Amino acid sequence: MPRVKTNRIKYPEGWELIEPTLHELDAKMREAGNDPNDGKRKCEALWPIFKVAHQRSRYVFDLYYGRNEISKELYEFCLEQGYADRNLIAKWKKPGYERLCCLHCIQPRDHNFATTCACRVPKHLREVAVIECVHCGCQGCASGD
Repeated sequence: MPRVKTNRIKYPEGWELIEPTLHELDAKMREAGNDPNDGKRKCEALWPIFKVAHQRSRYVFDLYYGRNEISKELYEFCLEQGYADRNLIAKWKKPGYERLCCLHCIQPRDHNFATTCACRVPKHLREVAVIECVHCGCQGCASGD
């Protein structure tokens, strides 16, 4: 006889400490998704969603790598359940990508001349003072800033 599958998720120890913040960020994500796009450019409509996704991933990253407040089991649980972006966190661990805003900014296939986004250029090397990334609205995520 086959086993009956249940939808119960076993939360690891320490989940109750980070749960309120993650639910608050989920509410922000829903609010950003339901926000009307009146008067915005097509690319600007997704900027709030990218911002909240970055905040959520950075929160989990800082708790595990920065402050060492959560266990590896809880960190892996957050990644598996989609509370944080595994690929973005992997880039943050590499030198030169500590302040990366999103993965779109470093993918050469998304840009002219197979380069990276303008927000990846350090501020002291820019010709124009203020630059907004077309993908996520970032104004600069180079590590040297």
